[in-house]
Amino acid sequence: MKVKRKYWEQLIKKPIDEVWEFFSRPENLNVITPEDMQFEILTPIKGVRMYEGMIVQYNVSPFKGVKLNWVTEITQIKERKFFIDEQRFGPYAFWHHQHHFEEVADGVLMKDILHYKVPYGFIGDIVNAIFVENKIEEIFRYRFKIVDELF
Repeated sequence: MKVKRKYWEQLIKKPIDEVWEFFSRPENLNVITPEDMQFEILTPIKGVRMYEGMIVQYNVSPFKGVKLNWVTEITQIKERKFFIDEQRFGPYAFWHHQHHFEEVADGVLMKDILHYKVPYGFIGDIVNAIFVENKIEEIFRYRFKIVDELF
């Protein structure tokens, strides 16, 4: 399977400082993740701003009865501009997620660029087509809605 690329953007009608403050705290990932994912941050990070090299461990349940361990690293940050998280251990063969924040006249244009690859070759292709790609879209639709409500 080739590496898949997904792209989303959302206008947040708030100042960059407020938007960055929210997204620079990994604990807020709980707020923007659907409840049915049973997302649980295992690393003690409450009140900690992200930093390059930060490792965050989670449990996540993409579907009922299956709990997966996921470890990501914040690999790059440019304050108030972007940050990148990459999977170090978890369900994907490859995961590279860029979060960009651009000040615009009406607030902040947030852009998410995700590159991912499901493991297991041909079987992974089938699982991606049937489940994974749709689940990723569902998660980002939920995030869009929650971010709209929060800001």
